[in-house]
Amino acid sequence: MEWIEVFKAVLFGIVEGITEWLPVSSTGHMILLDEFVTLNLSEAFKSAFLVVIQLGAIMAVVVIYWHQIWPFPIKTNSQTGNKKLTVDMDIMNLWFKIIVACIPAVIIGLLFEEKIDELFYNYMTVAIMLIVVGIAFIIIENRNKGHKAKVLAVDQISYKYALIIGAFQVIAAVFPGTSRSGATILGGIMIGLTRKVAAEFTFYLAIPVMFGASFLKMIKLDYSLLGGLEWAVLFVGTMVAFLVSYIVINKLMDYIRKHDFKIFGYYRIALGTLVILYFSIFAN
Repeated sequence: MEWIEVFKAVLFGIVEGITEWLPVSSTGHMILLDEFVTLNLSEAFKSAFLVVIQLGAIMAVVVIYWHQIWPFPIKTNSQTGNKKLTVDMDIMNLWFKIIVACIPAVIIGLLFEEKIDELFYNYMTVAIMLIVVGIAFIIIENRNKGHKAKVLAVDQISYKYALIIGAFQVIAAVFPGTSRSGATILGGIMIGLTRKVAAEFTFYLAIPVMFGASFLKMIKLDYSLLGGLEWAVLFVGTMVAFLVSYIVINKLMDYIRKHDFKIFGYYRIALGTLVILYFSIFAN
């Protein structure tokens, strides 16, 4: 019944594609999903699978925002028709800001990854952070009601603001359940970014972070242990995560043009409560 494992990969890809970009914590959802839909494969493979399928999610960002993030466009001379590789310095400047924003999380991750997993990777931390960040979203959105944002476009984000947003990303790196997108969007809104700009910059930040995490997992993975089923599960999960992410990112950007993030705050509180209740009752 190997097809059942592939079907499970579809479910994991759907959940990854939805929750990676909404500020609701993909970790919290994956923990719950794994309780009900466990892959009957090795623990080493499952650990790698849950990280590598993020490549599908991040490729959706690359496809959607290609023209905003690719700094080496090819331009055609209108007189000669010759094509020339150029450098877009505005986009290069954006990437420098992305790198600055990623530095704090990279340093913390490299130095303390194992200790962080040991101390905080558990259902109680995930549940508490779901609730805490959910409450924060509601408070910040209520506080900002009627206030005009100071940063109306991504290119207006300063290096100082990029570093502050990066500091919020550290919170997500340390405490599972915070949600990387949730933390950075919240941080962006707090310092004066519009919801659209905060979300868009968050998507850009995910590119090096998620590519790096997936790359490290792929290096450590023992490929000699992978059979046809494992490759099928990995491929299907990644492709589904890509397709779902593509839809979700576009829908989210349409949504936040007219609405705030409070609905996600309420959802996080409900999910965090559900996680606590479920594991309190069934953990033993």
